[in-house]
Amino acid sequence: MLKKKNDISGLTSGGIGILGIPFDRNSSYMKGAALAPRKIMEALFSESSNLWSENRLDLGREKNLIDLGDVFNSDDQHNAFDKIREATDKILETKAKLISLGGDHSITYPIIQSHALHYSSLNILHLDAHPDLYDKFDNNKHSHASPFARIMDNKLVSRLVQVGIRTMSGHQDEQARRFDVEVIHMKDLNSSARWERFDGPIYLSLDLDCLDPAFAPGVSHHEPGGMTTRQVIEIIQNLEGRLIGADIVEYNPERDLTSMTAMVAAKLLKEIIAKMVEQ
Repeated sequence: MLKKKNDISGLTSGGIGILGIPFDRNSSYMKGAALAPRKIMEALFSESSNLWSENRLDLGREKNLIDLGDVFNSDDQHNAFDKIREATDKILETKAKLISLGGDHSITYPIIQSHALHYSSLNILHLDAHPDLYDKFDNNKHSHASPFARIMDNKLVSRLVQVGIRTMSGHQDEQARRFDVEVIHMKDLNSSARWERFDGPIYLSLDLDCLDPAFAPGVSHHEPGGMTTRQVIEIIQNLEGRLIGADIVEYNPERDLTSMTAMVAAKLLKEIIAKMVEQ
């Protein structure tokens, strides 16, 4: 069954670790995402559902799937990026795969810094309402609105594909062109050419506000006109390539309604795990 350990001793090659990153200091509008990791795990084990994925994989019977707890206490977010990089490195050294539960989206930068050391020709599939390409936001170069600018500045990945975007500013449009980012705007999602196939390893960064607020109200930035839960599940299930890591970010329990968004996050987590196990 899915085991809970506060260290990586149980992880082996081919296993999957789930790591909570309760960090929200780089949130620009509203704090609260630091409360998310344990809420998502509580939803995963909720008696209102079960641990089976849609492809009939019983996650409760997976022997090398481990809940690693949180990388640090949400009350002590000092030197967070260093701690995230260190924890990610240790996990990847076991040859296991890592799914991180944020936290705000700024955590993706230190996570990718570590992944880039372990995987060459790394690709990112980024699902979001926002491109998060600001060079800096609120005078913060590590804002949750800036992680992909830092990733591309440092040439950490070969390809960045952003899907579901519906808040592209002029500056971020310039950044996307500068970094040769492939942007699939939400308005073009159904008419876009195939983008789901990737050569080389894929890292999935899933911001829950890629979903329409009707499906995920528990986020800090409500942006109408987003994806349905079914559309996101189908993107995960139909992804062509080797999925080697993922994060789920920007869930804010303080804005959630009856844990609806927590259950959505847990559902997407199950499908991400299933996709990794399939491969």
